Amino acid sequence: MTVRVRRVYDPPEPQDGVRVLVDRLWPRGLSKDAARVDEWPKALTPSTELRRWYHAGEGSYDEFSSRYEAELAEPEAAQLLHTLRNLVRMGPVTLVTAVRSPEQSHASVLARLLEG
Repeated sequence: MTVRVRRVYDPPEPQDGVRVLVDRLWPRGLSKDAARVDEWPKALTPSTELRRWYHAGEGSYDEFSSRYEAELAEPEAAQLLHTLRNLVRMGPVTLVTAVRSPEQSHASVLARLLEG
């Protein structure tokens, strides 16, 4: 199973496999053709409240991860996570995001859950 995390602004690569946008909002200044996104499961993204809380610097990455994992346990998100796990079993999946530090974001939490 291969799960990668990359910025959506980076050019697509052949080894990306299925490209999944894991942001709630479409990335600024990027056309759909340039992004080459295959899937966009908005219900897998952190809630607006959680995203604002984290970006305001009110909590640690570990606390954010815990809260986000709790959101992913909700029925709609859990079903989408299951679907994404099935995609990973079939071949490489790249989670793409517009955040500047993907390694300290929801995308890395998703990657860890998909690989685990």
